[in-house]
Amino acid sequence: MVQRQLPNPVELLELMKFKKPELDGRKRRLDAALTIADLRTIAKRRTPKAAFDYTDGAAEGELSLSRARQAFEDIEFHPGILRPAPTVDTSVQILGGPSALPFGIAPTGFTRLMQTEGEIAGATAAGAAGIPFTLSTLGTTSIEGVKAANPHGRNWFQLYVMKDREISYGLARRAAEAGFDTLMFTVDTPVAGARLRDKRNGFSIPPQLTLGTIINAIPRPWWWYDFLTTPKLEFASLSTTGGTVGELLDAAMDPTISYEDLEIIRALWPGKIVIKGVQNVEDSKRLIDLGVDGIILSNHGGRQLDRAPIPFHLLPNVVREVGKDATVMIDTGIMNGADIVASVALGAKFTLVGRAYLYGLMAGGQQGVERMIAILQSEIERTMRLLGVSSLHELEPKHVTQLARLMPIGQPAAARAPRARAAAKS
Repeated sequence: MVQRQLPNPVELLELMKFKKPELDGRKRRLDAALTIADLRTIAKRRTPKAAFDYTDGAAEGELSLSRARQAFEDIEFHPGILRPAPTVDTSVQILGGPSALPFGIAPTGFTRLMQTEGEIAGATAAGAAGIPFTLSTLGTTSIEGVKAANPHGRNWFQLYVMKDREISYGLARRAAEAGFDTLMFTVDTPVAGARLRDKRNGFSIPPQLTLGTIINAIPRPWWWYDFLTTPKLEFASLSTTGGTVGELLDAAMDPTISYEDLEIIRALWPGKIVIKGVQNVEDSKRLIDLGVDGIILSNHGGRQLDRAPIPFHLLPNVVREVGKDATVMIDTGIMNGADIVASVALGAKFTLVGRAYLYGLMAGGQQGVERMIAILQSEIERTMRLLGVSSLHELEPKHVTQLARLMPIGQPAAARAPRARAAAKS
């Protein structure tokens, strides 16, 4: 029989420990966010639909984005046992300089539309964390403004080749003069992708007040207050605005971009140059043979060509063909620190996060970006410890298997399994 007694008041008080309430609403909601998905939920609640969907959405049926995220879910880790890793080193050397973590902030356009602190919040948080920050050609903060926000950190500049070439050349020169150490030459945007969410929402630059946007703004007055009481949006590369993002891109970008443009940009840029938007093995080999400092496997976050190759699936084949010493980086679909660890294990020297950064920004400005970085850092460190590795250099393909879901047709089912296993171990 269980022996029962009246609770001892002293023992009862020991069990009743109340947490001190957090009066800062922003800090309270950010502390409650344990994953990037949690930050996305907060961001969606606090941001008007058109602005949120611009960040969250992709092109056409959004298959490229969903497949990229699915690819990271379809992996299997292989931990080593009895390999203590009480401390882990997450630092890397990338493009001639250090990064405290194996990821940096990707370039994002129209960022102050997402949250008024915009690139200043991203650059400041990146500098504090010791990781690179990338400013977009279509950013809403000037090159000099980002440098002022992150004076001692690593700033990179993403460049589009525009119809008016002198605009692009001038931006590259300004970035070099401001001390940006790397140019991210983007090659996957000759024309704009069909971003259907933006069209359906009537999303324009600058945002227009319509009955729909007013109704949507009612539960989010803080966003409109910030937008209307802060300096007017300005763009480094656009002299005129007014229209959807796709219309603005089509008016500015040049579909005739070629390798000749790359040679011109390389001649005027004094620092490191990487090519963003590479989507096959052949182009990867050609670019590395041409002597660029690195390539970024990317389908533009699924925002350009829908059904484009999945960068994470492409990664092992590219690394095998160009050599493990080449600087191959990756973006698109990264939502967890484990995604970053898997990418490094399969040969990526570095990764970039875009939407995760913007979810943090929309959830809480600079503090939200800092929370995003902290979440990914903790996930990276925990995954490394559970794998039994103490540094990123110890990660190898043997630690990860890519599980096959999307297989090319044209061969018997019996023949697919060995091929899938071979691809997974490559």
